[in-house]
Amino acid sequence: MRRSACGTDKGKLRKINEDSMLCIEALNFYMLADGVGGHNSGEVASKLAVDLTEAYLLSESPDSIKDPDIPEYFHRCLEYVNEEIYGRATKIKENAGMATTAVMLLLRPGKAYIVNVGDSRAYLYRKKQLIRITEDHTYVNELLKQGSISMAEAEAHPKKNMITRALGSEANIMPDFYRLDVTAGDRILLCTDGLYNEIGEEDIRALMESKTDLGELVGTLIKSACDNGGKDNITVNCVEI
Repeated sequence: MRRSACGTDKGKLRKINEDSMLCIEALNFYMLADGVGGHNSGEVASKLAVDLTEAYLLSESPDSIKDPDIPEYFHRCLEYVNEEIYGRATKIKENAGMATTAVMLLLRPGKAYIVNVGDSRAYLYRKKQLIRITEDHTYVNELLKQGSISMAEAEAHPKKNMITRALGSEANIMPDFYRLDVTAGDRILLCTDGLYNEIGEEDIRALMESKTDLGELVGTLIKSACDNGGKDNITVNCVEI
C-alpha cells in the first residue's frame, strides 16, 4: 500500500513552468523532469521526457520485468527518450540546446528503484531522518568530490546550477540507478532544484516530520520555496509506503 501527492508551480520569477511530472499509480511509477534550453525549449524537453517515458512504460510494462533486470529496463527506456530529445535538439533550430533532467521512482513490495539524470533529487524520509539518495550531476558537485571547493563555496558558486548530464544534451546517456529496501512509514520525496535551492534540507525534514497529510506537505513545501524567493520552477512528488 502507498499514498502519494504531487504539485508544481512556476515560482515567482519564471514566465513559464519548464518542469513536467508523471504519475502512473497503476504501475507504482513516479517521475519529475526539469527542462533547460532557450525560448520554450526547456518546456518542450521535459514534456517530451515524461510523454515518451509514459509511452514506453505502457508499451512494455515494468510489471513484466524481473527485479534483477529493472536497471537494464530503465536504461533502455532512457536511451530511447534521450535519442528522441537529442534528435529534435540537433535537427530543429527552435529546439537547439534543449535538454532535461529526470528522476524516476518505481515501487515494488519492500523495494524502491530510483533512476536519475541531472540535478533533480530523490530523498528518503525514515524515522524523522532525511537522507538524500541521488547525486547531483553538476559542475559544482564534481568540484566538491575532487575536494577543490568547500560546501560553503559550492553554495555561492556562480556555476552551481550547471548540470553535466541531462537527457538530450549528448548522444549517449549515463543514468544512475539506486535500489532501496523500504518499509511501512517510509516516504520518498522527488523534487526539482527549485525546491532545495530555496529550502534547506533541515527545513524539508522538519516539514516532512510535521505534516501527516501528503497533499498538505507538498503544498507547504512549494509555498515555502516561493516565499523564500521562488527563483525557479518548483515540482514536488511525495510517496508514502
